[in-house]
Order: sequence, then structure tokens, then C-alpha cells
Amino acid sequence: MNQATVSRVTRRRFLHRCGAAASAILAAPAIVPSRVLGANPPSETVVLGMIGTGRQCYFTNIPLFQRQPDCRIVAVCDADRWRMSEAKKKVDEYNRAAHGISQGCEAYLDYQEMLARDDIDAVMISTPDHWHGRMGIDSMRAGKDIALEKPIIRTILEGQQLCDASQQYGRIFRVDSEFRVGAPARRAYSIVQSGALGKIHTVYACVPKSDIPLAPQPDMPVPEELDYRRWQGADATQAPPIPYTVNGVHPRHDLKGRPGWMRKLNYCDGMITNWGTHLLNGALWCMGLDRQWPVEISGSGVYPAADSFWNVLLEFDVKYKYADGTEIIYRTEKPYMRFEGERGWIEAGFSHFQASDDSLLKAQHDLVERPEPRYTSEKRDFLDSVKSRKPTWEPAEVGHHVTSTCLLGHLAINLNETLKWDGAKQRFVGNDRANAMLDRPIVAANPELQVKS
Repeated sequence: MNQATVSRVTRRRFLHRCGAAASAILAAPAIVPSRVLGANPPSETVVLGMIGTGRQCYFTNIPLFQRQPDCRIVAVCDADRWRMSEAKKKVDEYNRAAHGISQGCEAYLDYQEMLARDDIDAVMISTPDHWHGRMGIDSMRAGKDIALEKPIIRTILEGQQLCDASQQYGRIFRVDSEFRVGAPARRAYSIVQSGALGKIHTVYACVPKSDIPLAPQPDMPVPEELDYRRWQGADATQAPPIPYTVNGVHPRHDLKGRPGWMRKLNYCDGMITNWGTHLLNGALWCMGLDRQWPVEISGSGVYPAADSFWNVLLEFDVKYKYADGTEIIYRTEKPYMRFEGERGWIEAGFSHFQASDDSLLKAQHDLVERPEPRYTSEKRDFLDSVKSRKPTWEPAEVGHHVTSTCLLGHLAINLNETLKWDGAKQRFVGNDRANAMLDRPIVAANPELQVKS
């Protein structure tokens, strides 16, 4: 009996055969024989599939999950066969060396085929942004817990749908964002929540200026290894289709180069959502606002010239007002969040922390000095939640609020209006033009941004 056969004779399938009476137990990780999964007790092992095998998956998500002793990657999926092959090699080499597993993982062009496997507990989705919402909902509907790369959505409606799906299907959801687990962010949260700064009057969340314009690009033949129709999400996602050109997708046979889709509004909103789901995320969390909505949003920004192929915002400056009077300034500058209060200030980034007073630097906080393991890694947090069935540190509700807040800022800039937002109804107040964009990416309503070549 080969590994593929053995891996399907799992607790999940056995319980399925036993009928609906056992359905409550289906949330537990699958039991897979130790000869397949290695030395870690099978009942404690989370079986994982990887959807999307580009730069972020190959260099970050695969190795970080592999280092967790209770996780085994058994499948990879991508519309680019070369990238998928490279990811499969990486997974197989590690599994042989670390766990003595000789049978290679499965590779899929169609993510639905991976989701049909009943031996997979969870999936890590690392595709381009325009696929996130659709794949997330499909995965939860298929009974999989999900870790979803940020930004998790392209429209506010998608955020609502992900929250609904997580609740309806009882699935664990983790925004795969590492900023909160960093020690500087955890220290900032501890200080702000302790009240040591007194009343906070100014909050900044800032991200780098890294997006650039690009001259019009020629149409090119689609590489033989790429299923471009599948990659674009024809008939499945909301990305307006465009002819293939390498700078609209990703470098060929190269996993290190930054993919062009990250600067193309057909597939991504750019830095305003990409890094906003780090820095603005952190600022909202520290202030206790990551499950609340702003009531007013205003902002300005600069797009590239109309003929630029890459067309995400080059810079932006957004102000959010909350019902309690809090104002958060979100802008392009450099990566940090800063909190200014009556009794001092603190500033935190990915690797730095500064404060107005030494006491703020030296104070001991459990979340910084003695955190539980799940609070030191987004991957550890996800796996622990899959096993315990307790919500992750960044569940769907938080992901929806944070990413949609970024999108609210982008909409205010794009429409050139101050927007009033009713969080209870999740609709704009007295603004039909803005409400028409709740279920549409910004590019869909802006013909001038739909540069084809």
C-alpha cells in the first residue's frame, strides 16, 4: 500500500463513514500512520496543503510550517507548474531528511482537487490577492481550516463572506500576518493597554513608499508552464482579464524577484492593503479597535500616470475617525506605528522599539517576556488553534475589520470624498456611489485604471 492510499485511511474518513452522529468530532486533526508522518504522535499532527507556491510560500510559509514538529505538508498546488515543482522538491527533501518519509507529496493544478482530499486538515493559501476570498470560502466549505495570506480580501463584501463562512462551517481561520507576534508590537500593545501613556491623542500607522510606475508593456506568449486562464481566475474571481505579459504576473523560473501582480490593480490594491495589514493592523490592535469600525474616512493619494502598466497608489495619506474620538493617521513614509499620549510616546516597527521614557523600555510584560508559544509565531498560533478549536489571534472577524479599513481608505482616495461609514449595517451613509463598490475591486469601476498593455 503506497502513501497516497494509506494517507486516506484517516480518522476523518472513518468518522465520515460512521455518519452524522460523529460530525462534531470531525474538527480534530486527522490521525495518519506514523510511518507517513514521522515520529510525532499522529493524533497530534496537523496535515497541511499549500495553495499557491510563489515567493512567499517557498521562502517563508513552507519552511516555517515545516519547522513545527506537529505539522506535515502533504500537498502543493499552483497554476505555474515550474513553481509547483520547486515547492514539491522543497517539501519532499525536508520530509525525507527530517522525518524519513520517502513518498513525495501530491501536486495539483486544481485547488478543488486538493480540497477534496479528506486526509488534509488545513490549507495555507499564498496565492495572488485576487484569489484570496474565493479560495478561502471554498476551503472552509470543503471542511478545511485555513491560514490566509494578507490582505485576505479585495472587497468589503468578501470580508463579510469570509466571516460568515468561518462561523457557518465551524472552521479555524488565521490571517497569516506576522507583525503582531513580533516583540516590538507586543510591547507596544502591552504599554498602550496598560494606560501608561495616559490618554492617547495621536496615532500613526505608516508603511514604506515602495511602489513605482512602469511603462506600457507588450503582450507576450503565455509560458508553457503557466495555466494563465486559471491563474487569472477567469470566470471565478473579479480580476478584469488582460493579455499576458511577464510584468503582470511573476518572473519566469525565478522565485526571488518581486512579482509584478503586486503592483497591478487587477490583482492587488498595493501597499495600502499589503503592508496596512501589518502596520495599521498593529495600531488598531493596540488601541482595541481591530473589531470596531471608523465612522469617517478621508484621504488623498497619488496614482501613476494613466499609461503606467503598474497602477497601484504610489503614496497616500488617510485619516480615520472613530466614534470615541480616536483619530488614526495612515500614510506612506517608513514602517512604524506611533502612539502619542499625555504621559509620553512609543514607536514600534518590525524590529525596533523606541519610547520617550526609559521606564517604558524596561517595564516587564508577560506578553513580551513570557508569552505562550502560540503568541510567538503566526504559524504556531494557527496550528495550536486547529488542534484546540479555540480562535486564532487574528480570526476572520479581525481580518475583515483590518483589511476592510484599508479598503475604506483606498475608496476615500479613489472617490475623492470624505466617507461616512455605518459599521452596524456595513454600508456608507448617503453615498450610493461608494456603496456600489462594496462588492467590486476599485479597478472594476475605473476604466482609466484598466490599462491592458
